[in-house]
Amino acid sequence: MIGFMWNLLLAVTWVVLTGDVGGINLLFGLFIGYLVLGVMQRQIPSLRGYTRRLPRLIKFIGFFVKELVVANLTVAFDIITPVWHMKPGVIAIPLEAKTELEITMVANLISLTPGTLSLDVSDDRRVLFIHAMFLDNEQELRDSLKDLERRVLEILR
Repeated sequence: MIGFMWNLLLAVTWVVLTGDVGGINLLFGLFIGYLVLGVMQRQIPSLRGYTRRLPRLIKFIGFFVKELVVANLTVAFDIITPVWHMKPGVIAIPLEAKTELEITMVANLISLTPGTLSLDVSDDRRVLFIHAMFLDNEQELRDSLKDLERRVLEILR
């Protein structure tokens, strides 16, 4: 987060120095700031790993959009067909996420996907309870949710 704030500060400084308050100029300032922080991250410990997050974020967005489309199609197919294929259930997933931000991001991304809903987090913050519409293969669902959590943690850590 510190790296992003520095990048934003450098981009705003770029906009002020060039005098062009346009969206493209701001994006160019973000790009220049990203390059500058990429060079500086070896000398400043709080910036380490900042340039690795953007490719991971882009990869995650592609992954999540794919998962979102597949989940939407599954739910739509179940609604359109006369026979209901859903087998709802509640499962508990052990969490590797530790901080409030990590747990919140994982829970919200699970809830954004149609067919799954985050219900609660245990008091010790080690288990997330999830309601799933399609609990045909519990292990497959667990694996896909753990994969989602792993990808979120790659971005945040």
